[in-house]
Amino acid sequence: MTHLIELRDRLLRILLCVLLIFLVLFPFTAELYAMLAHPLLARLPEGATMIATAVASPFITPFKFVFVLAIALSMPYVLHQFWRFVAPGLYRTERRIALPLLFSSVVLFYSGIAFAYYVVFPLAFTFLIGAAPAGVAVMTDISSYLDFTLAIFFAFGLAFEVPVATIILVWAGIATPEGLAKKRSYVIVGAFVIGAVLTPPDVISQTLLAIPIWMLFELGLFMARLMIPAPVTDAAEAQGKPAASADKDGL
Repeated sequence: MTHLIELRDRLLRILLCVLLIFLVLFPFTAELYAMLAHPLLARLPEGATMIATAVASPFITPFKFVFVLAIALSMPYVLHQFWRFVAPGLYRTERRIALPLLFSSVVLFYSGIAFAYYVVFPLAFTFLIGAAPAGVAVMTDISSYLDFTLAIFFAFGLAFEVPVATIILVWAGIATPEGLAKKRSYVIVGAFVIGAVLTPPDVISQTLLAIPIWMLFELGLFMARLMIPAPVTDAAEAQGKPAASADKDGL
């Protein structure tokens, strides 16, 4: 019961944090959505605008975006509460590794979102609008645009977690840095497959997601070698046995 009560208290704190951030952002709903739509609006042909096909879309869509933004901005506090709940049950060595992983996961997720907004969106929208056939007016519905951008944000934020996933695999003993390095070719192919599935149907967006996944995988391998000691192998134990027998003979 003590653990359940503590879990309830921490969930209530998380909900309160999300609510407070939402109330702070709500007066700026229109400005925040305009910032989200800027990469597309800046590349639309002259005279073209975004449209709202549903009656309630002009209110519901920015409201939905601000709510999702409040959840995203509260993630550091959410992870902090999660850490405070599970930390007492971890060993000291586990806490030493888990805390940097939590911090890195937040930074990497936000980095993926920033990369999508500042790098992927300008290139992708330029390509997609330029690919429109002659006589076709590009006017995107605001709800469709929000769903599209949230999916891209989530895809890139999740893809940027590759170093954390790599370190966890090595830490849990599921894989070794050497074994993962040997599967590098499969990782590269998988990165391009993921890029093709999660991004718009153009080569630019696919490449802009695949290459960071590959580079972050290499970063995860490098960090895993630094943070996690290599397990003692049978060969190392065999090398230690003659020394032990020699000491015995000497005695």
